[in-house]
Amino acid sequence: MPAWADIPGAETLGLTDTLPEAEREEVPAAALAQADGEPALFLRWGGRQALAVLAQQSGENRMWRSAGGVVVATDGARVVATAGLRTWLAATRLDGPDPLDEPLLLDGREVALRRQVDLMRSDRSPEGMRFGVSLSCRLRGALVQPEAGPVALLITERCRGGGESFANRFWADPQTGGIYRSEQWIGPQGPMWVEVVNPPAS
Repeated sequence: MPAWADIPGAETLGLTDTLPEAEREEVPAAALAQADGEPALFLRWGGRQALAVLAQQSGENRMWRSAGGVVVATDGARVVATAGLRTWLAATRLDGPDPLDEPLLLDGREVALRRQVDLMRSDRSPEGMRFGVSLSCRLRGALVQPEAGPVALLITERCRGGGESFANRFWADPQTGGIYRSEQWIGPQGPMWVEVVNPPAS
């Protein structure tokens, strides 16, 4: 894996050094070759995996698309919508600013966040739609030291509501706050792992 400082636009995510090794997930060589230096995310969910390249960007709002038709929308590091899966995360609305916008402020602190999500099945059947699922979340950051490699800032977000209970995890560079890996709930089907292969420009 090359140093992030060598990749144009890395500074916009705070990724200006090599990644901390905490729970590193190896990105297959084929995916790295497919990305070919372009902004891309490596996604894993439910035993499947895909490389998603940047398809659209407006500030921190980005849309990533895989060759197989999986689409992930992100706002900063947070996945806010998906498509092309069995169940879609159709929309996400936050009550207030996202604490993930300032990851370093979460080190040793706990912050509350409320958000609402809309879910639907891929067939868009009315019985598979759930709108306005209210989630109460608490985020807390802590430095973690892997057996090998530098320290990383691990942010854990525990959420409950609408019959759901889950924990998201975000790994950030403790110097810059750049989030380079996450495990995020995307609906009843479970979590999605998101690894930054090449960060986008601003």
